[in-house]
Amino acid sequence: MESEKPHTCKFKPEIGRGCAFCNEGAEVEARPCGGCLKLHETDWLEEFPDHVPTDIFEVRFKNTRRSFYQNVNNLPLKKGDIVAVEASPGHDIGIISLTGDMVARQMRRTGFTPYNGEYKKIYRKAKPYDIERWQEAIALEHETMIASRQIAADMGLNMKIGDVEYQGDKIKAIFYYIADERVDFRELIKVFAERFHIRIEMKQIGARQEAGRIGGIGACGRELCCTSWISNFTSVTTGAARAQDISLNPQKLAGQCSKLKCCMMYEYDTYVDARKAFPRLREPLQTIDGEWFLVKTDVLAGTMTFSSAKETMANLTTLSVARVKEILEQNRAGKKVEQLQLAADIPVANDEPTYGAESVEDSITRFDKTRRRNKRGRNNDRNRHRNNRRPNRGNGSNGGNNGGNNPDKR
Repeated sequence: MESEKPHTCKFKPEIGRGCAFCNEGAEVEARPCGGCLKLHETDWLEEFPDHVPTDIFEVRFKNTRRSFYQNVNNLPLKKGDIVAVEASPGHDIGIISLTGDMVARQMRRTGFTPYNGEYKKIYRKAKPYDIERWQEAIALEHETMIASRQIAADMGLNMKIGDVEYQGDKIKAIFYYIADERVDFRELIKVFAERFHIRIEMKQIGARQEAGRIGGIGACGRELCCTSWISNFTSVTTGAARAQDISLNPQKLAGQCSKLKCCMMYEYDTYVDARKAFPRLREPLQTIDGEWFLVKTDVLAGTMTFSSAKETMANLTTLSVARVKEILEQNRAGKKVEQLQLAADIPVANDEPTYGAESVEDSITRFDKTRRRNKRGRNNDRNRHRNNRRPNRGNGSNGGNNGGNNPDKR
């Protein structure tokens, strides 16, 4: 069960749990495999010795469900080991995903607190019997999810059951569901218990958790953040888009969960701090030539663009924040500036190579003209060739001589 050994063709990967099963041979075998870890971490302290020895391990289960357990039996455990852990009731099977000093950092980041101050226990390393029963439970999940959806629809409940996760000992299952309003599923639990003969736990999740559970690729071309590393979701509003001058297009602002993208909050604080240096304009800038109205602000460049007309983009002029503050101070003192933009602030125009007016390359229809010219040239050659083959029928001696010299009459 070494994590370094890649699974072969006889091993069937279980994408949601990060392992592969093999039924060939006398015993069922499970091997951890990479590439299917959700909410994974990079253990950057793995090469260093443990600073504070700990017996707490992080154990991952299906999709994004993880928890922390205590190694009360002092088992020689390492990352990638498949273990049987305490559950309520019975036991569950999971894979150790984090060890050492990173466990305390991860607990502090996620805000994990043990129930009544006591950690659940790690019983043992999974035996072949445990893995076989675990595999049987996994095989029931899809069929149970389809049947539970049909039962909920028949009962007229406004909810969607997105996934089912069986416990490793196959005596309990967690039903993950999405609902826009409060749902009374007490009768539903009774029907599920009679139908599937297991203990039932209903867990409501939001649209963002659902997207993280399913996974996918975002508009940036990378794996969804909610799948790869986000564990706590913050509220995202359109104010974040306005602060960053992002177009308020719902199709571009919404992620795969139909909510505002979480990445809009990554640089929000930076933009808010940068905007503190920009003055608030409640009136246009006053100059001798007239009034200038703010039309655009570039936070990253630290510039503000003004127009000479209030409702149109006319005579656009870009000023630095320092120059705008200077003009405002003079306007508040009752003075009008003579020039909106100083001579030193006017950017020098670079002489870029351009095509001349007589160049053919600047014509959009240059290919059409060439094609017509070639076609006209082919017609002239065809007519000239036809005239050369036509016999001369002149009445004079020249005509006779020409006729005698005509190769068509030989």
